[in-house]
Amino acid sequence: MKTIFRITKAELRNLFYSPVAWFLTVVFSIQCGYYFSGSILRWTKQQEMMQKSPTFKEFDLSLTKDVFLWGGGVFSNILENLYLFIPLLTMGILSREVSSGSIKLLYSSPIKIRQIVLGKYLAIMIFNLFLVAIVGILLITSCFNIKSIDYGILFSACVAFYLLTNAYAAVGLLMSSLTTYQIVSAISTFVIVLILSKIGGLWQNIDFVRDLTYFLSMSGRTGKMLYGLLTTKDIFYFVIVISLFLMFTMLKLRSVRETKPWYVKTARYLGVLAVALMIGYITSRQALVGYWDTTNQKVNTIHPRVQKIIQSLDAPLEVTLYTNLIGDMYYNGLPEYRNRYLSELWEKYLRFNNNIEFKYEYYYDASPKAHWYKTFPGKDVEFFAKEQAKNIGVNVDMFKKPEEMRKIIDLAPEDYRLVMQLKYKGKTTFLRTYNYGGVWPEEEHVAAAVSRLLIDKMPTVLFTTGNLERGIDIRGERGVSIGTTDKSDRTSLINNGFDIDTISLATRDIPYDSLNIAALVLADPKTALNDTVKRKIQEYIDRGKSFMALGEPKKAAILNPVLQPLGIELVEGTLIQISRDNPPDILQPFLTKTALNLADEQVYYSARQRGGGDGSIWMRMETAIPFARTDSAIFDIKPIVTTDTTVWLKKGVLVRDSVPPVLNPAEGDRKDNYYAIGLSLTRQKGNTEQRILALGDADFMSNKTLGRGSGGFFVRGLFSWLDHNQFPIYGPKDPPEDTLMLIGSTTAEIQKTFFVWIFPATVLLIGTIILIRRKRK
Repeated sequence: MKTIFRITKAELRNLFYSPVAWFLTVVFSIQCGYYFSGSILRWTKQQEMMQKSPTFKEFDLSLTKDVFLWGGGVFSNILENLYLFIPLLTMGILSREVSSGSIKLLYSSPIKIRQIVLGKYLAIMIFNLFLVAIVGILLITSCFNIKSIDYGILFSACVAFYLLTNAYAAVGLLMSSLTTYQIVSAISTFVIVLILSKIGGLWQNIDFVRDLTYFLSMSGRTGKMLYGLLTTKDIFYFVIVISLFLMFTMLKLRSVRETKPWYVKTARYLGVLAVALMIGYITSRQALVGYWDTTNQKVNTIHPRVQKIIQSLDAPLEVTLYTNLIGDMYYNGLPEYRNRYLSELWEKYLRFNNNIEFKYEYYYDASPKAHWYKTFPGKDVEFFAKEQAKNIGVNVDMFKKPEEMRKIIDLAPEDYRLVMQLKYKGKTTFLRTYNYGGVWPEEEHVAAAVSRLLIDKMPTVLFTTGNLERGIDIRGERGVSIGTTDKSDRTSLINNGFDIDTISLATRDIPYDSLNIAALVLADPKTALNDTVKRKIQEYIDRGKSFMALGEPKKAAILNPVLQPLGIELVEGTLIQISRDNPPDILQPFLTKTALNLADEQVYYSARQRGGGDGSIWMRMETAIPFARTDSAIFDIKPIVTTDTTVWLKKGVLVRDSVPPVLNPAEGDRKDNYYAIGLSLTRQKGNTEQRILALGDADFMSNKTLGRGSGGFFVRGLFSWLDHNQFPIYGPKDPPEDTLMLIGSTTAEIQKTFFVWIFPATVLLIGTIILIRRKRK
């Protein structure tokens, strides 16, 4: 070890006496200081502007991630450009010895080759610590700039940065041993680093090559580390890559000193590579991978509720991905995206249960309403498939024909979309993909699908029919299919653990015994309910079951016979909110604190964690009608959606496309302090709390509203509460705590001057003094 340290000391002397090393250090410090201080200054100015608003409390994002990771963040930029620095540092570490002839002295001395290589590499590792120290100064400074900074992310990102610099250095050391020309060494290092960065995307459609090239790829290996997730798999990868290139360097230097046949030398390299790949294969096996989520909010770890569901699987879970060549989002299921599919979707679940088996099926098929038939009139499915295969460069023969696939499974009910089938102990269910918000399902969707395999009776929501109610199978504006039965929508109830069905109470009794009824929904009936229907609804409520009633203006007389026994009634009229941008009957009511506690929707959860109350969340409602209480002794009644003081109730006829209506008390118009549009009703019924919801608007749940991509969280949250929060199985994350700056823009300006000018100038001055003193000696 003493010999290694002596070589390390000598090499460090060469590095710190090198103008190139000092120049790169200065450039590196300027780069880091520029991105860091620029982000800090931007946020301090933004905060000073926002503090002039009485409603501003904090930013709704992690400042740690923005300053260091996102877009113009420190780590995202220095890692992106790191390959430009390290090759210039390592280009002369061995080639200098060869070109000057000093390598012969090392060979003739009693120094082993491994001591030479390890000593020089240790010097580079120590110099890399010097670069880490520069970044560390910024990290320490940020702790005084950002409130409750996420130390875990900073630590994990530093580990990623240091491992990557050392990996690049190992590559540079090998390249330096191959040539006497330093510039050739630097360029060769660039090339090898580029290959290792891009190789993960090569030959991913070839089964026996895919995992090999994906393992060798350096690109993305720091991705999880930067965001606070350290895994033994990624750490071992860097250790293996570093060891591999150090061994190659030793073999290269050894081959100069001995005369061996080319095939012997080649066998040595292949043997080292084989051992490295074997160790890499073993250490990447899921059962042997260890995880450490260093973030404050454990954002890289699935929620304990979801963990419990996944860990309850005591037999293999078989997951089959069905990819339709001419279906939506087909590319996410192609072989070249397979490793990404496993990494992005399944690895976080494999962490808690590795007894999951993956299978893949490729086919082509299309429903009669598919766009292909309009694009290519008169053509068949086979033509579509061949054209698509030609377009994306795949072999159409790897995809099963429609008749072959239909013998295996009928995917017509799934509209031949990209979908996964889960199989467990003979039971099957589908786990779906989505068109927006990311293609893959989230924690609540995976938990719901797995629960379907574990539970005999999933909760069922029954929508009444027979009185022209809102329909779960109506695709038009008035229907409610998007939020209930739409398989392509991630907030749809069917994708979150609920079964959806309809019932005509005029002809059928409610099947209490055969179904696990989560709620009965009376959604905006247009015709009067007969006595049979009203009686069955009242009997259902008397049993203590969950119930939802949705009303609209001019329908109060239809719903009030059902609502009045509960102690509430609808007040006839239309709520008005004058706006320059919207018709007068479009409102912007807010959710009350009671509503925020209905469910663990992420938006509710974050608001609660930040102490949100009435008015924390606003929403959109159209043509709404308010409630009045008739008896508060039956249920505990609380408003969940209310208006502000700008809203008033119009009793007469509303003309939307005319001049804005004017409050006219003579016509019965009324203006109160606020109007309750949504109510929650609870009472104790035996050992269970009965839960009822009444809302004076049905459009919030309609396809017209949800089709705009908003309001789905509110609908899902309502049914979660009615189901006593059993489903969905939410996995909310704690909101970030690092949401405020601790300094002002003036201090940030001074800080920017220091890190962009003064600090690099100081480094340059120190380097200049050292180099001058060295030259004089």
